[in-house]
Amino acid sequence: MRRLAIISAAVVIIFTTAVGGFAWWIYSNVHAPHEHARSNDFVRIEKGSSPKEIIAKLANEGIISSYTATLVYFRLFGNPAKLEAGEYQFQSPITPLQVLNELESGQERTLKLVIPEGFTRFDIAKRMAEWSISRPDMADSQPTIESEQKRILDLMNDTSLISDIAPDAQNLEGYMYPSTYLLDSTMTPEKVIKMMVEQFRKVWKPDRNDLAKQLGHTPNEIVTIGSLIETESGVEAERPTVASVIYNRLNRGIPLGIDQTVVYVAKMENRWDGTINVSDINASSPYNTRKYPGLPPGPISSVSESAINAALHPAQTNFLYYVRNVDLNDGSHWFYATDAEFEKGKAAYQKWLEQERAEKRAENANANQ
Repeated sequence: MRRLAIISAAVVIIFTTAVGGFAWWIYSNVHAPHEHARSNDFVRIEKGSSPKEIIAKLANEGIISSYTATLVYFRLFGNPAKLEAGEYQFQSPITPLQVLNELESGQERTLKLVIPEGFTRFDIAKRMAEWSISRPDMADSQPTIESEQKRILDLMNDTSLISDIAPDAQNLEGYMYPSTYLLDSTMTPEKVIKMMVEQFRKVWKPDRNDLAKQLGHTPNEIVTIGSLIETESGVEAERPTVASVIYNRLNRGIPLGIDQTVVYVAKMENRWDGTINVSDINASSPYNTRKYPGLPPGPISSVSESAINAALHPAQTNFLYYVRNVDLNDGSHWFYATDAEFEKGKAAYQKWLEQERAEKRAENANANQ
């Protein structure tokens, strides 16, 4: 009996040691960081995949080091119902436990689409096209950036999303709100455009219609003024003053003379080369505020809430002109009420501009030596 007891105790000790050793092996494996070469790639987990299939795929991709340890751990402690299908990007190094946690959190592949303030619909369409042609559902058709950009621009001609705000708008220029948008694999250009317009509508609250009416303008005219402000000054504090110049010139029938409207015409006619030419200034387009008084027919860029606020709440001034403040050189402007003051400011700006160009030429000459 004593011998049997010794044998039994030995068996228990061996079994306990084996189980403990196996448990430690599992624990150490699922907590051990593992380096892999797929950190820049997205791994797709198909809907309906079993835990065994998912873990086998991750092991085959080299993302986890031990298929067996991970599978046993998951069967003991995991919940199959929590594993989410989708596209995942796993950092390196990463532990199998972190991988399982990410699969349970359902992290989806996303891409940031950044639309800066002042982007035109042409700029937006180009940036969207660069994203769109890389979508999985475009693999068969393989469009060029140019053809996809044209298709997206055509989509922007559908104004049904803003018919209550701007019934006479010809396109969505000014109504696609500048922001950073997170796009998952289900997004299409149509959905992105709708999302941008919906973001604009969150900013354009109903009371803004009343404010526009009090100023004697339609909502579309306010958005148009906002787009002019957007392209003229990035300094929020001075935007109401820029707005005052626009309103003062409109009230006196003086052409606004805003160069960005000339640039917009060149973009509409697909001939913008980065430089304003004499032919651009003389372009016979109602958008050309260098040539024609009044507002252009519609917005010329995306519009931020700051620019909209400035258009609705202009400062009360007698200013008719502004010139870049070359003393501060921070994007702000000097403002003037008379022709004589303006001419002095313009002369100072042109002198500064010529100095800048001379320094640039000297830099280029030195670089080529």
